[in-house]
Amino acid sequence: MTPEEKKLLDNHVKEIAKILYKNAPPEKLETFEGIETAVRDQVLEHVNPKIAFFLSQKKQERIRGASEK
Repeated sequence: MTPEEKKLLDNHVKEIAKILYKNAPPEKLETFEGIETAVRDQVLEHVNPKIAFFLSQKKQERIRGASEK
């Protein structure tokens, strides 16, 4: 990963964190355990499926590109 990509990723992660924080139950943000649980639950529900879908699309594009050669 290039330094530029790392910086871009960091910026996006901070923005995602702001959204997750805004939508986390306030009572979950009182302890480290609650924060960890709230983050994990939201990432599993909202972030991971979108990343998995994106990666599966890229794989299909690669497969189609290889079969066209």
